[in-house]
Amino acid sequence: MKLTCPAPAKLNLFLHVIGRRPDGYHLLQTLFRFIDLHDTLHFTLREDGAVHRTSKLEGVAMEHDLCVRAARLLQSETGCSLGVDIEVEKLIPMGGGLGGGSSDAATTLIALNRLWSLGLTRSQLMQIGLRLGADVPVFVFGENAFAEGVGEELQTYPLADAWYVVLFPPVQVPTAHIFSRPELTRDTVSITMRALLKGQLEQPLRNDLQPVVCELYPEVARHISWLGNFGKAKMTGSGASVFAEFANRNQAEAVLRHLPRGMHGVVAQGLARHPLHDWVHG
Repeated sequence: MKLTCPAPAKLNLFLHVIGRRPDGYHLLQTLFRFIDLHDTLHFTLREDGAVHRTSKLEGVAMEHDLCVRAARLLQSETGCSLGVDIEVEKLIPMGGGLGGGSSDAATTLIALNRLWSLGLTRSQLMQIGLRLGADVPVFVFGENAFAEGVGEELQTYPLADAWYVVLFPPVQVPTAHIFSRPELTRDTVSITMRALLKGQLEQPLRNDLQPVVCELYPEVARHISWLGNFGKAKMTGSGASVFAEFANRNQAEAVLRHLPRGMHGVVAQGLARHPLHDWVHG
């Protein structure tokens, strides 16, 4: 038996750092938006319990791959004796702040819950996902969401149709390094989802990590500056990818046609929900 499943990228439409827990984890507020840029994962059932990644992923050993770790954690949590071969077709850049690894892990949990007939609820899969990374639960949650805590406290957030130009500066930004920087702002005033919905905010939305990343990685600043000629450009996650929102596909594609030599990017459509949302219940 074989399943082929998408693993969509996400954008952080804003990302505020509002504090820090005693264990060192940062307290965040953010708005997650799924887009139609996606990796594709192929899962082939094994009866012998083995978990293998059959595709090469440069710089990521199989034992460290989030898909493999997700599958093995799911086996451990459920006592499942089945296994799987996982083939990953990567389109989402690694180290780009688009959640590719987390999305791949979430798609693995969702797909194997079906392939192995485990019957776990969405809440159970989200709890398992959180052990793999703070961004994994939102992909299992499956809806655009206002997020708090370390990113795992989620509320569905309605978003209008939109198109995005997403650019990929040629750098990989290590998330932990950015969060460890002393110049990072960690005291942004908390907002409420109600105020966000009503547009009653006392401060502009932003990405608190962006100034730190731009100082350390001038290529990110250069891409933001160029895209800012056409719309409100900002960084997603801890970078390096940057984006701007447009009302329709034609506007976004017109901007991409002006892309200077040496810059790379795509036009992506915002999704109303994760493509596998209805694969999970509860």
